[in-house]
This record gives sequence, C-alpha cells and structure tokens, in this order.
Amino acid sequence: MRLRPLVVCAILLALVPAAPAFADDPTPTATPSPSASQEKLEDGLALDGGTVRAIVELADPGQNAPVASQAAADSVDVVLRPESQPFIVVQGTAEELAALAEDSRITSIHRDRAYPPTAANNLVQIGADQAHAQGFTGTGQAVAVLDTGIDEDHPNFGNRIVDEACFSAVDTGVQSLCPNGQTSQTGKGAANAMTAKCLANGVNLCEHGTHVAGIAAGDSGVAPGAGIVAVQVFSRVDDESVCGEASCLLAYESSLRLALDYVAASTQPIAAVNLSLGGGLSETSCDDSEEGAIFKPKIDALLAKGIATVVAAGNEYFEGTSFPACISSAVAVGANDDSDAIADFSNRGAGVDLFAPGVDIESSVPDDQTAVYSGTSMATPHVAGALALLKAQSPQTSMPDLITKLKSAGRPYVYQVGETQVTTPRLDVLAALTGSTPQPPITQTPAPAPEDPDPSDPDPEPDPSDSSGPSPSPEPSATSTTTPVPVPTLTVTVTVTVTPTAPATVCTRGTTGTRLTAKKWAVEVHRSSGKLSDATLTCYLKLVQKASTVFPELTKASSLGTAYRVLKAKKTNREKLDAALLTGWLNWANGTNGTATLKSAEKVRLSAKSTTTALKKAAKTVLPK
Repeated sequence: MRLRPLVVCAILLALVPAAPAFADDPTPTATPSPSASQEKLEDGLALDGGTVRAIVELADPGQNAPVASQAAADSVDVVLRPESQPFIVVQGTAEELAALAEDSRITSIHRDRAYPPTAANNLVQIGADQAHAQGFTGTGQAVAVLDTGIDEDHPNFGNRIVDEACFSAVDTGVQSLCPNGQTSQTGKGAANAMTAKCLANGVNLCEHGTHVAGIAAGDSGVAPGAGIVAVQVFSRVDDESVCGEASCLLAYESSLRLALDYVAASTQPIAAVNLSLGGGLSETSCDDSEEGAIFKPKIDALLAKGIATVVAAGNEYFEGTSFPACISSAVAVGANDDSDAIADFSNRGAGVDLFAPGVDIESSVPDDQTAVYSGTSMATPHVAGALALLKAQSPQTSMPDLITKLKSAGRPYVYQVGETQVTTPRLDVLAALTGSTPQPPITQTPAPAPEDPDPSDPDPEPDPSDSSGPSPSPEPSATSTTTPVPVPTLTVTVTVTVTPTAPATVCTRGTTGTRLTAKKWAVEVHRSSGKLSDATLTCYLKLVQKASTVFPELTKASSLGTAYRVLKAKKTNREKLDAALLTGWLNWANGTNGTATLKSAEKVRLSAKSTTTALKKAAKTVLPK
C-alpha cells in the first residue's frame, strides 16, 4: 500500500486539482525507452493536467539551497525548503517536473503524500493498573506523540509535557496548524490543539492527539509518570473534493519526515514515537516500496537510539497493515475489545506485532473534557506507553529486546488468514514487567463471508441518471434513514464461545462480498436512490482512497457527487478505465477479496505511455464477471 494520507483517519490523499478530460492518444508505432530523467519521476505525476505538490529528493543535502534557487529561476514554485535536509517541496506541472528531473543533483521526484488519523480505558485487561500499584509508571521516560497537537492545560497531563513542536505543510487550500501560522514551530505552545484553526463549526478538529496522548501517558493512561513530547504534524484542509466533507486534517509526508528527524535529535529520554495514522494498505512488508525506502531508515535510526516507532495497523478489516505500520522495523498495533476478541474493524495478519485495547476507550480531549473513541489509533498508544514502562524499568536494555519481551509476554491470539494460521500476542504489560507466564491462547474464528448473490438477478433499482445528475457534493439526506457503517462479526472461543460486545462505529470494509456493476454503484451513490446509506458509501470512498493509487491522487472521487461522475463519465478510454477501477475498488470495500488485478490495472492508468489497447484491456480485467 502506498503511504498517502497515515497516517492519521483513514484516507490517503494527495492534493491534486481537478483535471480536464484526457483524450485518447493514438496507438504509437513504437514505445521509446524512458530516459534517465523520466525514470526519476513517479508514475502519474500531473498526468491529466494541472499541478501537483511533489518532494524532490537530492543526492546531497548541501545542494538544497542551490537546487531550490534553480527551480525558482525556472518558474517552479518552491513551497518548502527545510534546511540541511536532502529534499525540497515544489508545486509544478508534469512538464516542469520533468524538466527539473534533468538536474543531476536530483535523485527522484514523487508526490508529497498526505495521511489522515486512524480512528477504548482498558488498563485492567493489560495489567497496567497492577503495574502502577507496584510502582511502574514510566517516570524518567517520555513518549513522543506525532499527531494533531495537545491541550496543554488539560488536567490529565499535569506538568509532564516536556517538549512541543509543529511541522505543518501549507499549500493551496491547505492551512498550517502551527500557532505562528508558519510551516514549523518549536518550544512551548507549538503543538497547541486549542487554536482557532483547529475549530470548525464548534468542533475541535485537533482532539485526536490529546486523546492519544492521554492513553499513552496521561494521569489515567498506561504510563502516568512518563513525559510527553507533543508534535503537531497535521494541516487543515477546507476542500470537500479532497476531504469528502467540509474540513479535514491531513499529515503530509514532508511534515512527518521533519517530525521524525526532530525526535531523533531530541535530548529527551524518549522510549517510543506514537503514530496513530496510516496510509495505503499492504499485505506484506513495504520496506522496498518507494515510501518504505524513505521511512525505514528513519525508523531504524530511532530504534538504534533506543526509540521504538509504534504505528496503528489500520481500521479496514484488512489482512495486512496500513503504511507505515507495514515497515518491518515499526511496531504495528491492531485493536482488540474488552472480551479479548480482535476488534471487528481492526487490520490483522502476520504484519501485526501486537493487539491492544482499542474499543470504547475513554481519554482526554481538548477543553478539559474526556471522550470515548475506538480504533487502532487508540490501541497504539497502549503499546507506546507500555514500552515507556519497560524502558523505565530497564533503561540499559536495548529497545529491540524490550519489544521482543513485550511480544513474548502477550496473550496469544490464534486465527486464520487465508489458509495460514497466525498467532499475534495481545498486550500484557504486567506479564512483561514481572516475567510471569503468558495467559493461555485464545482461538479467534471470524464469521464466514456471505456468498455472492446470483449474478443473473436483475438490477433491483432503475438507473437514476438524468441530464441534471447529482448535486456536486451530496450530503446525507435529512429525511433518509442512516444505517451504521458495516463491520464484520467475530466469535472468540476459549473453552466456551464468547459473544463480543456491540462493535464500535468505525469506518471499515463490509462483509457482503457482493460485486456490483458500475451502473449499480452509480445507483448507490446517487442521492437517496440506493440501498446503502450515505455514511456507508462515504466510508467506502475513504477506504478506496487509502488503497488506491489513482483515487484521489489522479482522479478525484472523494465525495458521492464526484464518485457518481467518475462512474458515469465514460467518453474516453481513460475515463472508462477510471469507472472500471472505481467499480472494482468499491466492490473490494464491500467485502470482495483480491487487489492484485486492480493494482496491475492502476499501473496502466498511471503510465503516460499506455496505448488505447492497453487501457481497454485493463478496464476489462477489473469489471465484475
């Protein structure tokens, strides 16, 4: 999975303006080999017109200023030039980026991807309450929370916020959340989550970070004696075509890179970095991916300094993890509920290192309040806090050994992923601290997926298309009945069958496994004409944007209105392939398995050299049979 907007809700978004229709190119008689400069460019950069925000990687950090000056002289907009860093960030057209790539000082150019937050107190289940009673509180260690900032005055934190920083990208329609309005700020107040830009219609968009910090190291958290390094890494976006709603927060890759470097240079005794955010999905390790090759060295460098990078595995009910949890040296965390079952929404599989409580977790939120949230975002700080406890107990032990100790002490969850049996430990911090024997394994058996309906059944709904179409950005109807976002069911067995508690409302894949045609999906996303609720469909679009490299980086489909237009606009071969791809990804979000064919077809869509024949063939491969 590509790491685009982690990171931090559940949608990966590269901010690319709407593009004009792409007319079919005639089939060329020969396809020339790409030049060395073309090979530096990520596929699909500004392919359909417009400009794109991109990171320009440099061979030598010392060339940062000269390359930026040359780019500006060539009329390329340089939007960020961090000092002593081996990259700059620019905004340019495909032609401008291609020309820039001819500079021998540049090694590659790719999108500056953005990541959303991933979105219950269960100290008894993991033994943290008993650990506290025995004097294990994490005093002398700190947890770095790279998130949406923190409410500095919240009583849950006392005087334990030991440092603050902010790295917040700025772009067209994208605002910095740093209190000084700039792209970076350090020192007291830098990560303040109570600024005016955090507020939208009376709602604090930045409360996620305060909730996460409270779980890890609040007075009622896992490590109540540990310090907190709060780092704001998000930016505010007020664009419904990007967010799928009026406003949202996204963390850009460039901001995350600067934040990780800031933590690495810190003199604070930090035990763990908490990243409750995530991007694209991956069934295996993503170390060799473009994003992995950039982030793994940073995670490894932190680990060498005794700092673990703990990352949310994702909330997609996916047999794999989101980026950057898919990096092998990160600690990937899934969520369980209070009945010791894997949470219905949680990602799972061999790539998950630990499960931790993530359902109905109460923690601090801005304005001195508390709130209950669910998600792997909530599970992750349980592990970050637990590592602070272990490092405080044994500061001379290497962090890899502490991670191994934590995993070895966990209660084994045994479950199937395809034809493979997987065992993943559930966090038990008391057992890790005291060396006690792990609790007995729990076998987890997912409910079987429903069979596909008879494909010969007629379409139960008429085609709603007309000359007017849907409104540009349809909102849920005030009179319609909103159904919950679908979540899979799960049965847990030990010696008896345990019935899990009611699942939390988290955006996750469905389980029907129904394959619909583009025409039927158009019926669904057209306002009030389908069977699925607007909430479910909006959730599906968010999942598509995380899993896909085409949506919305190349083709916008963030709202129901834009998705409808993609499904209905089939004039050119690229538009036909877009409709087929969106159909395939919506079917995947609805519960069908398999993404290899979709990803293969997306490579064709992203290539500027794809012929008419190739586009047609790719569209046919992903259409429902």
